[in-house]
Amino acid sequence: MSSESSESSDLLILLQTAKLKGRPSEADLLAAGGLDAAATVAALVDSGALDRAGSRLKLTPPGRAELDRLLAAERATVDQEALKGVYHEAFDALNTTFKQLVTDWQLIDGTRPNDHSDTAYDAAIVFRLGELHQQLVPLLDRLVGFASRLSGYRERFGAALCKVRAGDHSWLARPMVDSYHTVWFELHEELIGLSGLSRAQEAAAGRAE
Repeated sequence: MSSESSESSDLLILLQTAKLKGRPSEADLLAAGGLDAAATVAALVDSGALDRAGSRLKLTPPGRAELDRLLAAERATVDQEALKGVYHEAFDALNTTFKQLVTDWQLIDGTRPNDHSDTAYDAAIVFRLGELHQQLVPLLDRLVGFASRLSGYRERFGAALCKVRAGDHSWLARPMVDSYHTVWFELHEELIGLSGLSRAQEAAAGRAE
């Protein structure tokens, strides 16, 4: 990869991460993007693409316009028929499984809030998460073939799963951190955008979370 294309990829990763996370800290932005590019973040702030809001960063209108341009350029390089086949078949099946897993984590028998006092019940769901992860990993490898910048998702999913297995179950579905659910939601957003679709279209088709 040339230095110019590498720089464009880093910009796309950082701007997209800022969009998906809303108002991340700089550390969270870099960690989620899998980059060590504080200078690039500073350059994006200086250019007006990102704005500092206290300890947080947010995407500005010019930043969003640049992100849209970069995403369109990336989308034009993708075999859309092949991607949508993977997305609508392989990912959709796993997405249905994951949504049920999260529902079961939050509710027992679909009605009673899970207070997590039943350790055997929770352990069974963590085991199911591990089984799901084993199916997800090869799919992630296929998705990286469409957009190499998605490679960071494998590490992010793995890190969340490790924390869950170590006993910190908040990393399964807790919002505002890189929990398994947060990373899943962001990957889903990536696939919707990479396919040239919208969440409204996917909701109408019954595929949105």
